[in-house]
Amino acid sequence: MTADTATARLVEVFSAIQGEGLNVGTRQLFIRFAFCDLRCHFCDSAHTWTAPATCQVERSPGLRDFETHPNPVTLPTLLEWVQRQNQPGLHDSISLTGGEPLLHAAFLAEFLPQVRQQTGLPIYLESGGHRPEQLAMILPYLDAVGMDVKLPSVSGETLWQAHAEFLQRCHDASVEVFVKAIASQATKLEDLEQTAELVATVDPAIPVFLQPVTPLDAAHSLGHDFSPPTPAQVLTWQTLMKRYLKQVRVVPQTHKMLGQR
Repeated sequence: MTADTATARLVEVFSAIQGEGLNVGTRQLFIRFAFCDLRCHFCDSAHTWTAPATCQVERSPGLRDFETHPNPVTLPTLLEWVQRQNQPGLHDSISLTGGEPLLHAAFLAEFLPQVRQQTGLPIYLESGGHRPEQLAMILPYLDAVGMDVKLPSVSGETLWQAHAEFLQRCHDASVEVFVKAIASQATKLEDLEQTAELVATVDPAIPVFLQPVTPLDAAHSLGHDFSPPTPAQVLTWQTLMKRYLKQVRVVPQTHKMLGQR
């Protein structure tokens, strides 16, 4: 794959406030990739599971004045869109999100060195944490990684081995890494304990963020109950996980409180 033939299927490119994890509250330039190979029950972005015929791109950062462009998108075109969004001093980093961005690992291996040189911005990857081999293709170009642990009792996915290898690769590469886990009333203690043990085996200093689930409307619930956990549940979970880990923070999805996408 070469720079002038590489393409990606995107959902949107826009500027917003990061609502989750270690970078919460910072301004990021988001590149949302299409496709995901997981089918998490709680997913609020099921529209990213497949590739739309078109993608949405802001003309001006933060103004939601979207243009519509056809998919797939070439690498030079995406660089041009990023440059247009990148007003001096505005963004703290570029966020690669999805979907699952690592399904575009070959494209990213071409794109990231160029966008880093063009913008000087740190690169943050948000991933389901289950594709360690694709991660290895782009690790040299990443500054931070947010790894989503898919708790089986909430997501319906069981990915412990892949999560362990993914997190170890991030740690070995000395990129800033943290772990996120969506939790609902249905979350099982054994899932959280296994998560804590997995992280502690790599490094007990890696921050873990418990995210109380944002309830989905009936049309998107896929037949599952996604009631938020009670305060008592959250306190119990944090107590359990802190037996293994130094940092366990409870932070809801603040971008939804702000009414952001």
